[in-house]
Amino acid sequence: MAVKIRLTRIGRHDDPFYRIVAADSRFARDGRYIEQIGYFDPEKGVENAVVNEELALKWLGLGAQPSDTVKAIFNRKGLNAKAKEKKAK
Repeated sequence: MAVKIRLTRIGRHDDPFYRIVAADSRFARDGRYIEQIGYFDPEKGVENAVVNEELALKWLGLGAQPSDTVKAIFNRKGLNAKAKEKKAK
């Protein structure tokens, strides 16, 4: 099972809101997911994205691949550096 950390869209028409989730790559974008890691409101910007660091590091440690957008969010939050540091230990 290839796990991806990606965004699933929720919210109204012309008012997007996203959940950051760990999901099997074969599932639909807005379909079933394994675990919710956080959420992101594009109107408020990447700086205000809420991410559960513990869950994010857990999934990155288990080999989950983040999408490009999620990777950018994690870089802003410093999670990619923490994951590499944890992996090096």
